[in-house]
Amino acid sequence: MPKMLKKLLAPLAVVAMAAYLCVALSFTARNAASQPCEGLYIVVRDSTEHPFVTASELEKELGTLPSRIAGVPLSRVNTDSIEDIFETIDKIESVRVITLTDGHILVDVDPMEPVARVFPTTGRSYYINRAGKRITASPRYHIDVPVIQGHFRDSDTSFSAISLLPLIDWLDSHPGWSSLVSAIKADSPSDIIIVPVIRGHVVNIGNLESLDSKFMRLKRFYEEVMPQKGWDMYDTISLKWGGQAVATRRIKRLKAPPAIVEIEEEVDTNTMIGVDSMRVAHKRLS
Repeated sequence: MPKMLKKLLAPLAVVAMAAYLCVALSFTARNAASQPCEGLYIVVRDSTEHPFVTASELEKELGTLPSRIAGVPLSRVNTDSIEDIFETIDKIESVRVITLTDGHILVDVDPMEPVARVFPTTGRSYYINRAGKRITASPRYHIDVPVIQGHFRDSDTSFSAISLLPLIDWLDSHPGWSSLVSAIKADSPSDIIIVPVIRGHVVNIGNLESLDSKFMRLKRFYEEVMPQKGWDMYDTISLKWGGQAVATRRIKRLKAPPAIVEIEEEVDTNTMIGVDSMRVAHKRLS
């Protein structure tokens, strides 16, 4: 075939192929739209890690919808409305509703990933994810995440349980410290209290600034002061002030003598440790 003729036929072949594809795709789309729905099924990702979110539980949220859409043309199945139903469920992080080529509707669910459990001063406890979405806590399941206690109000957007996520992230990246923290108590943005698993004292870290420095000072206090003074000597260790760890000595009472006269021990109100000198200074209560 002459080269000139080949050059003329090549564009025509491309146009013909494009037209064929358009017709074929249009025909396929019409067939797919009229294809009856073969049913709906739900897949929960990482279901072994989130046993409280199961496909059977989620299916109950749909009521009679799965049976009503079976046999209905796929073009009449509103996948957006199915997504809307699932997005109202607090245990779900995200959901995708997909129409498969075999006629089934797939609901692909990512369960919510809690990062903390919150015990407010009033009301029931709940779990939160990183975006602040809540899961109502239930006795049927338990998730091992940090515990936050505090007086949180929905109307107060300046300080909430979500405000403590930087501390939770820091602890997650330092497993040694994370394993030593049993709870976080938030009295105010400048009085965030850590309750260690080592019973007998709490740690006031102040605000969420300079966490590396604060925990370094706490480490030195644990290594250099507590073994000498005793782990039950202090009830509060404060890291609020730069370069210091300030410890308040626990007030103890001696057993009452026969004369029923109570004698109070000398109270060490301020044990101060500087980062450079690590000196311990005792002050007597007046």
